[in-house]
Amino acid sequence: MAKDKKKKPMRPKALPPKGFRDYFGTDVVERNSMLSQITEVYHRYGFDPLESPAVETVEALGKFLPDVDRPNAGVFSWQDEDDAWMALRYDLTAPLARVYSQFRNDLPSPYRRYAMGPVWRNEKPGPGRYRQFYQCDADTVGAPSVAADAEICSMLSDTLEAVGIPRGDYLVRVNNRKVLNGVLETMGVKDEAQQADVLRTIDKFDKVGEDGVRQLLGRGRLDASGAYIDGVGLTEMQSAPVIAFLTSKGLDASATLSNLCAAVGGSDVGLQGIAELETIGELMAASGYGSDRVEIDPSIVRGLGYYTGPVYEAELTFEILDNKGRKRQFGSVSGGGRYDDLIKRFTGQDVPATGVSIGVDRLLAALREKGRMTTVAKGPVVVTVMDRDRLVDYQQMVSELRNAGIRAEMYMGNPKNFGNQLKYADKRESPVAVIEGGDEKANGIVQIKDLALGARLSAEIETDEEWKAQPAQIKINRADLVDEVKKMIARAEDVK
Repeated sequence: MAKDKKKKPMRPKALPPKGFRDYFGTDVVERNSMLSQITEVYHRYGFDPLESPAVETVEALGKFLPDVDRPNAGVFSWQDEDDAWMALRYDLTAPLARVYSQFRNDLPSPYRRYAMGPVWRNEKPGPGRYRQFYQCDADTVGAPSVAADAEICSMLSDTLEAVGIPRGDYLVRVNNRKVLNGVLETMGVKDEAQQADVLRTIDKFDKVGEDGVRQLLGRGRLDASGAYIDGVGLTEMQSAPVIAFLTSKGLDASATLSNLCAAVGGSDVGLQGIAELETIGELMAASGYGSDRVEIDPSIVRGLGYYTGPVYEAELTFEILDNKGRKRQFGSVSGGGRYDDLIKRFTGQDVPATGVSIGVDRLLAALREKGRMTTVAKGPVVVTVMDRDRLVDYQQMVSELRNAGIRAEMYMGNPKNFGNQLKYADKRESPVAVIEGGDEKANGIVQIKDLALGARLSAEIETDEEWKAQPAQIKINRADLVDEVKKMIARAEDVK
């Protein structure tokens, strides 16, 4: 009887779940550096940090992603052992609503907080679109005045400049949902489903233009693929206020506001929204934020349904090349607005609130695209091991370097092949390697190798004289190790 062949063990695939990714050294260092710069601006404006759990109850999160109507769609949720449903947070605003409602008697009013961290969305992933990503929010809860909205806009402007987006390469664009509501009122559209269709059509203005919106508000249109897209079914007369609204941007804020007044007609809510935009413009001008930084733009339509007043979006205006080599603007990296009804879910009372969210990964991508990352991940100084019986000597060097504030490590691999130690240091992007053999130890010296300079020399220097004038490896007194390593690191940084 033949023996059964042993089955090979089933090994798990070394892959992250679909739609997730790993972040390595440089990614994390750059992100932390940028978040530190953002934090400094938020702190300067008087906002306090808040950290809330990554997991909230489904009840606390309430309606999930606003563009998803199916229960539990768009979030990662599960049922706990006590039958309670929980979910990973899909943004940082819904948790804020729960926190403020829970601690409102202890918190100052208004309450100003910022929060940073990962959020999760159970959506179909795509190129550059992941199910886990970072957000960076700042919100003011309990301030009914649009001065709070204006402050968010100025802070957003300052934040972009602080991280390395210069004036002229971005624009904070402001609109007001009350103006949109006024347009809908003037149109006579009262059905909520039809209102949602109109808002979705308005949101396509940048892609299909005035004629495309006009067609989509009416019977429909053929898209680029030749497919017919059904329209909302409005008459030309009903559509007119929408077109007037979308084309109301004038040469300056005054002209834009005048055109908006015509678009909303006699709608009280629409005129109230225009008055709020006018106030924001006045506050911006008084603070020194001109139209080159913050401007009123009626084409901004934030998709989230809980916005009730001013809405704003930060757009990067510089050009990049897409994957087909075509020029296009980088686009939006941040958005937000006023959401006065969100906290009412918990308290039953109207609580005014406004805030902004920055897409951290997208803003990082923009900075990398323009070569504006100011922080470069630095590898550690590597103390090589020439004699495995003298680990105490090498560890002492490492401790001296660390105590002087220098990132350092002793080589922990197999020290048999010295070349592999230098290859390791190169792979770590180490600025300096420290070498001490038996002879060096006996003579009270060590050798330090400028790895960054060595790489440059091999690529740039053509003659022996130039090479000798810039030696990449030098002998120094053991007592001078810390000072000389500092000088070598500084020299490498100056060249960068």
